[in-house]
Amino acid sequence: MLTTTPICAPEAPLARANPVAKLFAVAAVSTTALIAADWLTPLLLLAALAAAALFGGIRWRPLLHRLKWLWFAAGTVAVVNTVFAAEQTGSILVSLGPLEIGSGALTDGVSLGLRVCVAATSGVLGFATTDPTDLADALTQQLRTSPRFTIGSLAALRMLPLLGAEWRQITTARRARGMEGGRNPLRRARLFASTMFTLLVGAMRRAGRLAAAMDARGFDSEAPRTHARLQRMLRRDWVFLAASFAVSAAALVLSVAAGTFKPLV
Repeated sequence: MLTTTPICAPEAPLARANPVAKLFAVAAVSTTALIAADWLTPLLLLAALAAAALFGGIRWRPLLHRLKWLWFAAGTVAVVNTVFAAEQTGSILVSLGPLEIGSGALTDGVSLGLRVCVAATSGVLGFATTDPTDLADALTQQLRTSPRFTIGSLAALRMLPLLGAEWRQITTARRARGMEGGRNPLRRARLFASTMFTLLVGAMRRAGRLAAAMDARGFDSEAPRTHARLQRMLRRDWVFLAASFAVSAAALVLSVAAGTFKPLV
């Protein structure tokens, strides 16, 4: 089910951080993981993210629920890049007929999967601990983004849970009419495609009605807007932002000192 419900209490340390500070922290950690092609740098960043979740008041069960498919995708990326590497470098670890896996290809595949894990985990920790309205307020107040774009994005984000509910309604209605794929993969694929098309048509119609309603309420006006809730960068937010950059730099320094660092380019 699609949801924007935070994975921590409102008084949790990560939830009280300014959304813009968390946005730049996520960017710093993800960029560091993406520019380092070794395995140690993303592993250190994952350890730092685990510590942040541990001391930041995160509820582990909803966090793991949101991360499970992202980590599964990261594992798939690691396996595919290991097995289908252009060249199996290093010593051969596995040799099963035409399948060979070298230590170099395994290291590269694992490092790539870890980098995907870092980007996914930091993104979930950053955005799943932030109320969407607070994020929109911070973007318009701190980064001076366009209110029209920001409020429109907020409205679209608020509608995400409706897609999950509508998907269940469509599938339940079709099942009641005997429209099931059964064990036939072709029939299941066709049913999935038609359900997706139905969901897309409904989403476009709802978006059109929402746009007309927002225009009728003056959201398209160029008049200066006031804010009901002020968002400020406090001292703790600057400390949090500095700590994220320091952790990213420390991960690079430690990987260089260990001799494992390998730049992406």
